[in-house]
Amino acid sequence: MAPVTAAGEEMHALVERLYPLCRSITGDGVRATLEIVGEYLPLRVHEVPTGTQVLDWTVPQEWNIRDAYIADGAGHRVVDFAASSLHVLGYSVPVSATLPLAELRAHLHTLPDHPSWVPYRTSYYQPAWGFCLSQETLDALPEGMYEVRIDSTLADGHLTYAEHVVPGQVSDEVIVSCHVCHPSLANDNLAGIAVATFLARALAQRTPYYTYRFLFAPGTIGAITWLARNAERVDRVKHGLVLACAGDRGELTYKQSRRGDAEIDRVMRHVLAASGRPHRVTEFTPYGYDERQFCSPGFDLGVGSLSRTPYASYPEYHTSADDLDFVSPEAMADTLAVCREAFAVLDRNRRYVNLSPYGEPQLGRRGLYDSLGGRSDAKEAQMAMLWVLSLSDGEHALLDIAERAGLPFDTVAAAADALHGAGLVKA
Repeated sequence: MAPVTAAGEEMHALVERLYPLCRSITGDGVRATLEIVGEYLPLRVHEVPTGTQVLDWTVPQEWNIRDAYIADGAGHRVVDFAASSLHVLGYSVPVSATLPLAELRAHLHTLPDHPSWVPYRTSYYQPAWGFCLSQETLDALPEGMYEVRIDSTLADGHLTYAEHVVPGQVSDEVIVSCHVCHPSLANDNLAGIAVATFLARALAQRTPYYTYRFLFAPGTIGAITWLARNAERVDRVKHGLVLACAGDRGELTYKQSRRGDAEIDRVMRHVLAASGRPHRVTEFTPYGYDERQFCSPGFDLGVGSLSRTPYASYPEYHTSADDLDFVSPEAMADTLAVCREAFAVLDRNRRYVNLSPYGEPQLGRRGLYDSLGGRSDAKEAQMAMLWVLSLSDGEHALLDIAERAGLPFDTVAAAADALHGAGLVKA
């Protein structure tokens, strides 16, 4: 895993700032989140009205919440939204009532197997109300009457998402997506938001080949909304990556696109294997994060997903244990480093054509051998030039050449640059 870096510490600090906010698929919590991210990146924020048809879905009513609690007979708040945004069932309708504990239990959610943790639960598309609390808290409640109040609103409003674009040399795009709808869950997905933010900043320090479009949107409905509003230009998206669960201490996991052989799949497999990092590569399944929207059959985009420990496969997932201590600067720095390495390969992985294909061109008189003098990898670099010349037929990309030759991608790319400079190959 990467050592602690300044970026790792800054990403953790961003997670810490975002952690207290109550986010959902709509509402002021999303806007407040994007406002903070906007301090790091210029964002274009979009507001899509309630009732807008987006593919097979409809933008729902906007949900906002100001306060919520359960109070005992003495007025003491035994469950308090002010203590954690996880305490309220997401999208709860407003309620103000006094109920006996026996009746209240039907609206309470706990985790009996982890009695000190609070679960994360939602009811986006079916009117309901409820509270989430630890099993220990519930067990300590005596029978009796309890005041229940949820000061929320469900009303026509907007779905909010944002984009940040890093211009490239070409208009073909790489989309990087992360969901911004979860409250007080550090790994899922504040760490993904932080890594995406700092990845965008890193890419902006150079002029990449591709144009990189970063999408900060609520899960599922946000990606669907973006696709619906961009259907006429989605063919520009040549590659993509969904970032989620990017900050825990587990090994990296790459979930391949629906195609399985998209260029991003090959690049991620290569980079992870070449790095020597412990990692897993998994097949696509139509369950998970927004890769399933981008990879849906009508779009079939080459979009994979990068996580550390995948969704739903660690005990802390969707619980209060996914807190600030569960994510680390080292893990986020490592995830960021892999993204940067992968996009460096993706940006340089082009096809070349040998302009001197009849016999081997004389490299010495062009100074290409001389340029290797003193290099510790001179023999490897010389072989890379020969492999590039041999396979630059317009069909093989540099990653194809590197894998066939068993050479580092950077060495093959450097050889292609040298040959291009000498006029022996063209892209």
